[in-house]
Amino acid sequence: MVSISYAVSDSEVLLKFKSSLTNHTALKSWKNNSNPICHGKRTNWTGVVCHKGSILGLELDNMGLSGTINANALIALSNLRTLSFMNNNFNGSVPKFNKLTGLRSISLSYNRFSGHIPGNAFQGMVRLNKLYLSKNRFTGPIPASVATLPKLWGLKLDGNRFSGKIPDFKQKGLHVVDLSNNQLEGPIPSNLRKMNADMFAGNKGLCGAPLKPCESTLAEPNDEVPPYLKKMISTWFILMPIAVGIFLLLAIVAFIIIIQRKKQQPAPKVKASSNPKTKTCLHVEDHANVVASLPHSGKGTKPTEAGPKLTFLRDDDDQDKFDLLDLLQGSAEILGSGCFGASYKTTLPNGTAMVVKRYKHMNGAGKEDFQEHMRRIGRLKHSNVLNIVAYYYRKEEKLLVCDFAKNCSLAVHLHAHQTLGQPGLDWPTRLKIVKGVAKGLAYLHKELPSLVAPHGHLKSSNVLLNGNLEPLLTDYALIPVVNMETAHEFMVAYKSPEYVQHGRVTRKTDVWGLGVLILEIMTGKFPSNFLLRGKGNDEEDIVKWVKSKLSDGQRETLLTNLEVFDREMGAIGVGDGKTMMQLLKIGLSCCEDDVQKRLDLKEAVGRIEGLKLRNISCDGDFYSAIASDCEDEGKW
Repeated sequence: MVSISYAVSDSEVLLKFKSSLTNHTALKSWKNNSNPICHGKRTNWTGVVCHKGSILGLELDNMGLSGTINANALIALSNLRTLSFMNNNFNGSVPKFNKLTGLRSISLSYNRFSGHIPGNAFQGMVRLNKLYLSKNRFTGPIPASVATLPKLWGLKLDGNRFSGKIPDFKQKGLHVVDLSNNQLEGPIPSNLRKMNADMFAGNKGLCGAPLKPCESTLAEPNDEVPPYLKKMISTWFILMPIAVGIFLLLAIVAFIIIIQRKKQQPAPKVKASSNPKTKTCLHVEDHANVVASLPHSGKGTKPTEAGPKLTFLRDDDDQDKFDLLDLLQGSAEILGSGCFGASYKTTLPNGTAMVVKRYKHMNGAGKEDFQEHMRRIGRLKHSNVLNIVAYYYRKEEKLLVCDFAKNCSLAVHLHAHQTLGQPGLDWPTRLKIVKGVAKGLAYLHKELPSLVAPHGHLKSSNVLLNGNLEPLLTDYALIPVVNMETAHEFMVAYKSPEYVQHGRVTRKTDVWGLGVLILEIMTGKFPSNFLLRGKGNDEEDIVKWVKSKLSDGQRETLLTNLEVFDREMGAIGVGDGKTMMQLLKIGLSCCEDDVQKRLDLKEAVGRIEGLKLRNISCDGDFYSAIASDCEDEGKW
């Protein structure tokens, strides 16, 4: 007798999985048909993530789903790498995921899962690097198998009822940990003692660094320092000053040699752009130096020879494909240099302008995790978000290729327009920019729910303006891939009050960045605290400055607070002064130090969207317009 086996199609797999769910109206696009689910990276199936024609993941967040997550039904999806069911209505025991050994990311936060998780629940999942189980009702000890996952870098178990001791985590790459608000007890393992104290808050029984010291009545057997160690330590203290002196001497000699060599090398010739529209750019005459500094296949490589390949993120039939050599052989302009690296404008052979951004501090994730993250943000598509077209991966640095925004950054228009001989942005344009930024930020928060701060680096230099002065957000979603030390030192999220005071980033951290940006747009004043490295806090930051100018009895009147606003906005319409004051107050509400009092993003966006321009305009400059008959409406 001959047995016949039939391969199960992807659609059959997903429909079987769907049958175990209840209240799945959000998945009405999941229908039985003979067509493939994935076409490259594109699909019509809601929540399905595709790559190269295969199902890479399921992102079914915020859909009101309930029922059972049938993990066994997904075994047939051999390329499945990520599962996310955040903010739904699932309950009961944790699904049995350990048969899906290829998974790299599991996100079940904000559900109602409960009960004890077996110790071996994640055994054998050697590729799993992210496990988010926050805000559920799990009990019992943290499963021991979690501590053995070799590639784990992100673990969030906060807001549950886990009890007992914390397992001894051995992973060297564990960067994100949150065990707060559980019932854990005992000493914190040595590998987690450098984490912020807030990551362990709400566990009354925990002790040891970074929390209070553990109390002990008996000395531990290993507390006594052996005699041979005492001798080694005393010898070290004798030799250490000598070693330091030798090291300093060698450092001085090396410094002198480097200085002498630099004096002998001619500096590359740089001249200002002759195009008045690109005065912020610099032409590099010695273009060979720029090309040599970027990764390519070697000296003398011809365009037709095989070289390093770019990875494209857009399935755009109209997008002409190009390679790295096309970018390197075009004329280059330096657009700017930030804390992460330099940006270059280059022109392709077909005349299309592109921007290449070099990142030297982007080793916060391994190659596979980096590629997965790029695929995820490559699917983003919004009129106020600058799309990443392609990327090039190299361990030492990364290149991201984006479309060129014609009108540079918002920062240039706010703070350097006079140098460039350009007029300042008027009030209608500024309101349009604020609305566009708010829409783009709301989109990022909707599409990237697993990131605590989906933008994380919102500031005026990361808002580009297109030909119509519409804003485009850039440098978003970098926190998961940037080196943590660099992120803490430079990124806007780590300048927020909640991080400066409590060492944590929240879902409202991006709201704080939006508020600071609104104040910068309205006042024309640069937020100088962004220039400080680390947690430094400037006494004259923009929020404190605005508050100091708005005395309590005058916050509803514009005439008494003229110096707060940037006079470069020019003439305003009748009643626009009221709208300006409303926007300023929205900005301040977004900047509340107390996260609980701060607006959430949905409310902030709603208030901004509700602001309207008036149709009647006044003649004259900003000050005279306000002081004229346009104030007839009173004090609003």
